[in-house]
Amino acid sequence: AHQPLVNAVRTTIQARVAVLVGCQSLHTNWYDEALSLPTEHAARLALRTQQVIGYESGVADIVDALGGSYAVEALTDRIEQGARGYIRKIDDLGGMVAAIEQGYVQREIQNTAYQTQLQIERGERVIVGVNEFQTDDEQPIEILRVDPKLEREQVERVRAVRARRDEAEARAACARITEAARGDDNLVPLILDAVKAYATVGEISDAMRDVFGEHVENVTL
Repeated sequence: AHQPLVNAVRTTIQARVAVLVGCQSLHTNWYDEALSLPTEHAARLALRTQQVIGYESGVADIVDALGGSYAVEALTDRIEQGARGYIRKIDDLGGMVAAIEQGYVQREIQNTAYQTQLQIERGERVIVGVNEFQTDDEQPIEILRVDPKLEREQVERVRAVRARRDEAEARAACARITEAARGDDNLVPLILDAVKAYATVGEISDAMRDVFGEHVENVTL
């Protein structure tokens, strides 16, 4: 959010490296991502960033430009070793569900975020415009502001769909989801049936929420 134009440099470098190492899909929303949903202007800039990399930089002309690079291979090996270490730890805890229930996953995320913030505040990790090279004259940028009337229009659209659908069919489809959720059945076909019956996302979610409840984050210290 600080000096958002600097994100253009960050994201271009990141995207170019991603292409160099064979990334199959990426997005480059950089300008106002930390402030709001992107404006049309910001979305176009994101597209142009990819187009410049793809059509002007030449990096897409070579299948594996960094193939055989010691630096890339060494970093890849480190990531693989770290990932395998996490997988072994999670297996030892009884699997991913058990690890989440024991607060292990949330604790790892919290600890990493805390250590990163400490590094930034101590100046051990430089973030341009955040803890180094700040300015006192930052200009506000235009962000996306959604017209409140769109919400009202969407509500009316949902009401219109409910008014013309087969109510009994929609309710029955949601009931089948709830019943199946109590067992081991595949819910996807039943969810698709509910969608075809014009059940809303909220109704379908409620059908599963009745069985599974809602996730409550484990606060770990």
